[in-house]
Amino acid sequence: MGYLERLETYREDMLKTLGESVAFPSVASEAVRSADGELMPFGKAAHESLLHMLAVGEGMGFETCNVDNYAGYIQYSAPADAEDAKLCAVVGHLDVVPEGTGWTGEPYKMVEKDGFVYGRGTADDKGPVIASLYAMKALKEEGIVPKNHIRLVLGLNEECGEDSMVYYTEKCGHPDMGFTPDAEFPIVNGEMGILVFELAQKLGTGFSKDDLRLTKLEGGTAHNAVPRLAKAVLAGDKKYYDTIIERARQYAVETGYNLKARKQGSSLVIDAEGIAAHGAHPHLGLNAVSILMGFLGRLHFASEELNDYIEFYNEHIGFDLHGERIGCGFEDIPSGKLILNVGVANINEELASLSINIRYPVTITGEDVIRGIQSKLEGTQIGLVGRMEQGPIYMSIDTPMVSKLLKAYQDETGDCETKAIVQGGGSYAKMVNNILAYGGMFPGEEDTMHQADEKMSIESFMRMARVYARALWSLCCE
Repeated sequence: MGYLERLETYREDMLKTLGESVAFPSVASEAVRSADGELMPFGKAAHESLLHMLAVGEGMGFETCNVDNYAGYIQYSAPADAEDAKLCAVVGHLDVVPEGTGWTGEPYKMVEKDGFVYGRGTADDKGPVIASLYAMKALKEEGIVPKNHIRLVLGLNEECGEDSMVYYTEKCGHPDMGFTPDAEFPIVNGEMGILVFELAQKLGTGFSKDDLRLTKLEGGTAHNAVPRLAKAVLAGDKKYYDTIIERARQYAVETGYNLKARKQGSSLVIDAEGIAAHGAHPHLGLNAVSILMGFLGRLHFASEELNDYIEFYNEHIGFDLHGERIGCGFEDIPSGKLILNVGVANINEELASLSINIRYPVTITGEDVIRGIQSKLEGTQIGLVGRMEQGPIYMSIDTPMVSKLLKAYQDETGDCETKAIVQGGGSYAKMVNNILAYGGMFPGEEDTMHQADEKMSIESFMRMARVYARALWSLCCE
């Protein structure tokens, strides 16, 4: 029996292990201590999920290590006398996003139905982690001795932070090769750089109560999400209100956007509704802040600084998703076009600010992007502040590791047409050196990650395990 055939005999055990793991509501939370004082950095459920997976690995005869409850790993080691052995890591995570609403069943009770398993974490990332673990087991039980160490790393707060993997890499270092099973097949051989910053400007004050003022504007909740809702509150002489309400109605008819104005006490409230989407894919959404700013640009406020800020937004950002009008419209062959998202807007009578999230191509630097934007800010009172950055990663498909991972996928699926991907989103490959995102979603599959009724087909579960087994054999045993 070969290791691929042996994997098929694990089907029921794999599903049982996945069901047990799904039962832990392992949304990373605030640190707590157990009754005996032990620190659980990401909450009790995430901690218990880690202990469960380490126990499963130990039961298979692997070495295990709990890295101070911040992370853990399960390892199939090369022989002690293998002096040239390298470390190959599969880096996944056991934490999940909150369950949210809209489920037709219990989020943390895995259910099999029509060839699928349903439950929070089945696709992201517990299913792929468990598929990787059983791939390791198949190699071990087939008597295949690895030339390189195979380590399954278990992170605990990938969905909401970096602490788990930062702690792990500081304590345990980085691997020589490997992958994270937390994206798409055939392989993500590049991830665009990410820049987050604010465009802020102080506004003039001291206007009379009869002057038309924007007292508050709020839109969006996170820099990496397209805002679905935005709201502006205006104040001033009420003689303006009926005219503005009519202009808002005309704007909605003219543009087709969902925008409404209404009186509320002594104020006028303007609501805009767009379509939510991930900040890496803003073309799938419609930015409510841009809808609202487009309308506000048709009004004239007492604050000329505010008028200038709104004008800058509409002239240099608006509904532009690729940065052309704000001086950073870069693109390259591996990545395509730069991606720009306005995630959060906050304006009061003293300060205006926008939180911007940019995904830039792998052959471009963050400094290129900043220089381009700064050229458009010259002559304005707008400042670029609060910069955070994750640089891009990229490996050519001709590099040995990428070639082996691609071949493992192609040999298992027969799909030689689907090309390697450069994505705008980020994975553990941004935090752990020498790895790439590799599966577990297959081309053409419905993406239910982070959604109600998250699911994964059992056929895909077994197929990804076979792909991972082939990949580990090629990287570590061939």
